[in-house]
Amino acid sequence: MTGSEESPKKASGLGVATGVAIGLPLGAALGMLVFDNLAVGAGVGLVVGIAVGAAFEAFRKTREPD
Repeated sequence: MTGSEESPKKASGLGVATGVAIGLPLGAALGMLVFDNLAVGAGVGLVVGIAVGAAFEAFRKTREPD
C-alpha cells in the first residue's frame, strides 16, 4: 500500500491535551469559589484533567480495532 492508501493514525496524546485544556480553567474557577486561591484550584484541575485525559485515551486505545 502507498502512503495515501493507508488509514490516517490518530494523534497520540490528544486525550491528555484535551483534559488539560478543560481541567485547568475549570479548576481555576473552582479554586476561586471553593479555596479562594486560584493557584490551588488550577493545580487540582490540572491533575484531574491529566488523569481523565489519560484514562480516556487508554479506553479509546482498547476499543479501537487493529
